Parts: sequence; C-alpha cells; structure tokens
Amino acid sequence: MESIAPLWLWVVFFVSVVVALVVDFVVMRHQGAHAVGVREALRWSVVWVALSLAFNALFWWALQGTHGPEVANTRALEFLTGYLIEKSLAVDNIFVFLMIFSYFAVPPAFQKRVLMIGIVGAIVLRTVMILIGAWLVAEFHWLLYVFGAFLVITGIKMWRHAGEAPDMESNPALKLLRRVLPVSRSLDGEKFFTVENGKRIATPLLLVVALVGITDVIFAVDSIPAIFAITTDPFIVLTSNVFAILGLRAMYFLLAAAAEKFHLLGYGLAVILTFIGTKMLLIDVFKIPVLVSLAVVAAILAVTMVWSLKTAPKLGKGQGSS
Repeated sequence: MESIAPLWLWVVFFVSVVVALVVDFVVMRHQGAHAVGVREALRWSVVWVALSLAFNALFWWALQGTHGPEVANTRALEFLTGYLIEKSLAVDNIFVFLMIFSYFAVPPAFQKRVLMIGIVGAIVLRTVMILIGAWLVAEFHWLLYVFGAFLVITGIKMWRHAGEAPDMESNPALKLLRRVLPVSRSLDGEKFFTVENGKRIATPLLLVVALVGITDVIFAVDSIPAIFAITTDPFIVLTSNVFAILGLRAMYFLLAAAAEKFHLLGYGLAVILTFIGTKMLLIDVFKIPVLVSLAVVAAILAVTMVWSLKTAPKLGKGQGSS
C-alpha cells in the first residue's frame, strides 16, 4: 500500500484536520445553539473549499520538487477530481439528513451539533475503510471490477428512485434503535439523554445522531469505491475524502434552504456513479484521463443544477394549481 506523498505531508494533513476540527468545535461552543443562516453557511463553505484547495496546492508543490511538474499536475488533478466526486455524492447524504431532521422535528438550532458529531465519526470510519480498501485493491486488483459493477448497479438504482422521499417509518435501522433504546417522546434541548418517570432514557436527538452515522456508512460504501476509480493512492483517496467531509456541515445548511430547487440532482448523481463505475470496469482496457473524468463530473453537475433551477418554478406552479 504505497503512496507518492512524503511522510511530512501525511503529518501536515493529520495536523490540519485536527486543528480544523478543534477550531470548529470552539466556534460552535462559543456560538451556542443557533440556527445557521445562508450567509454563515456560505462563509464557512468558502473557508472549507479554500482550505482544501490550499492543501492541494501544497501537495502539488511537494510533488513538483521531487517528481517533476507532470506527475505533480496529474496527482493534483486526481485529488481535485476525487474531492469533486465526494462533494457531489455528499449532496445525496444531505437530502437524507434533511429528511431525518424533518421526521424528528429537530429545530435548526440543534442540527449543527448533530452534524458535527456525525462529521467526526465519518472521518474516523472512512479513514479505516479507505486504508483497508487501499490494501485490498493493492493485493487483489480484480476487486476494482467488483467496485465498478457495484457502482453501475447503484447508479441505475439511484436513477430509478431519484426524487422519491425515504420512508422513515419502514427504515430498519430506526426500528432496531427503537427496540434497543427506550426513547422519550420529545426533545430535551441538545441533550442525548433525559429523565422521564424517574428513569434515564434516550432523547430523539440520540436516534438522530445514530441515523446520521448509519446513513454516512451506507453512502461511504458508494463514495469510497468511486474515488478508487480515479486513483488507488491511499493518500489522495483519504485526503480528498476527508476534506470534502469537513465542509459537509456548512454545505448542509447551504443546500437545505434550497433543497427543492435542486430536485433533479439525484439523476445527475446516478449518471456520475454509472460513469465512474464504467470507467473502473474499463481500467485495463482503456484508461480515461483524469482531466476528462473531472470535466465529465463537473459538466453533469452543472447541467443538472441548471436544469433543476429552470424547472423548479414550473413544478411549483403545477403543484399549486392541482
């Protein structure tokens, strides 16, 4: 499981992530429970994207000095493509998170803490999954074909079910959690446990945290193989994935306000998964250049977002008249 990144860059990455999380926790604690507005979400989104691009620039600089500009350009493009793919697939996560918060009637002021805990859990979990996945791919090359087929099938299924709201009542994870944990009928601020009839029981907010974590595990099964289609270097796979996750909370509040306007993004994500799966299946026959992959993913996202914005008012008008 070799990587092109020098050891000092691994150290810089881990230190950067820890510092970013600490700063985020300090800011969150200082602000207290409050609803995150669009402006605040936009500012934080810009900060996280800028931090990711700055790290990619440092990565390019490190490789340019040791391996030359051609290798540096290729690897930096791989990071950027992986980052964009993870950001794209995170949109589907966000819509499911929005459904979970709506189902449990979690006020916007309490959502921030839940998402922060979910992000920390996602970083730890995905780090383990990526390192194991990188080792498996290095040892068993044929697994790339399995990942590719899985992504194509997932893309087709996602296309079929795009636009459908998840049925929370029939969610097996929610049913299991309710059987295991006694849960209070109402929230108790940001607390995960409360006392009811003299007994200490969980609040619905704890179920929300658990469901957010389970949702991320499910989506990680899609997103991690997708980045392996771009590169098998564990450093690039891990860093592009983690930096995309760091901005997930700000991205959630940014998109939550305009979720209905991007109603066609599910179809775009389905096409992206199918394209990446096909790329992985053809890896030993024809290797699609990283720049082409980046352009295709960006184009699909742009088309579906623009088309969503154009058709959303028409759908709203039609629904209002029916």
